[in-house]
Amino acid sequence: MSLPEVHLAGGTCAEAIRLVPVAAAMRAQGLLAPVLLAGGADPTDVSRTYISLGLASDETLSAGADLATAVGRYDKLWAARTPAAVLVSGDNLAAALAAYWRRIPVLHMDAGRRSGTPMADGVDADRRLLAQVTTVHLTAAPLTAMNLLDESVVAGDVLLTGGTAVDAARMMTARLRAAGTPRPHRVLLVGVDDAHDKPVREAMLDLAARYHDLDVIGAKVSTPDRARLVAAADLVLADDFDLAEEALAAGVPVLVPGDGRGLTEALHAGSARQVDPTTHALVTEISALLDSRLRRDSMSANGSPYGDGLAAGRIAQATAALLGHGQFPDPMPARPQAGVAS
Repeated sequence: MSLPEVHLAGGTCAEAIRLVPVAAAMRAQGLLAPVLLAGGADPTDVSRTYISLGLASDETLSAGADLATAVGRYDKLWAARTPAAVLVSGDNLAAALAAYWRRIPVLHMDAGRRSGTPMADGVDADRRLLAQVTTVHLTAAPLTAMNLLDESVVAGDVLLTGGTAVDAARMMTARLRAAGTPRPHRVLLVGVDDAHDKPVREAMLDLAARYHDLDVIGAKVSTPDRARLVAAADLVLADDFDLAEEALAAGVPVLVPGDGRGLTEALHAGSARQVDPTTHALVTEISALLDSRLRRDSMSANGSPYGDGLAAGRIAQATAALLGHGQFPDPMPARPQAGVAS
């Protein structure tokens, strides 16, 4: 008897990074047949991201940059190959809508994330719409779970699993060690929005002149190599949540230019730190961390508040339970606060 198929819909490289550990966990548990989908605006890059973490896509959709086209691509696939459930990550509204209209249960990883800023009203509106078509909401942190409860999502449909960026970081680290990949020069990975472009650019030129062994790498655009770059980084400067989460998962300290509102948990934990988005402040803060391994390690020691490395197993178990195979997992244990014994 064949196992129920669960389609894991990756529409960006960031989503693909987070889906691979779940596919691996499903295969290990042996209750479901995971099918990795490569979709979105650049399915080839999504496929390459899967490969960088050791798995290959099972279905590659034609590129669909706009929502209507992407929905149509998923709908066409599921008309011919209907899964028992669909798992989406992040902001993949197209896959969630297509599944919902075909009455396929939707599980949403990283559910409940809200920016809370006026500039992101459109993004948050899409995320709230995604919540309306989701069957099981899989959240990365307590705050995101509370966001859903505040929006009147039924508590029994919300499960705190943690995020799978930590799981993916461990997979990438193991692959790099197995391959014997040599460590490059010191690496500063940068991913910031357009509002901070000028001071960041000036700060990077200053730093490049000061540190001749420093590779400054832009990660503003998601690429299949990003997981490898994050694993090799000494420090990350980012106001992009996905990149910051991946860095924290890999044990890399993060500096956040601006208000850092989307990274509240990491700022409270101390694994990320805010910095004024001015050239002087950026150079001063980055230099202080590059010059002191102790300062970097003290930030990294706080870990990631968005996962514990066991999220993929919980998500695989929750998906199986939704389809009638076993029990739902216990939620991710609460992270002890600093100074409080666990």
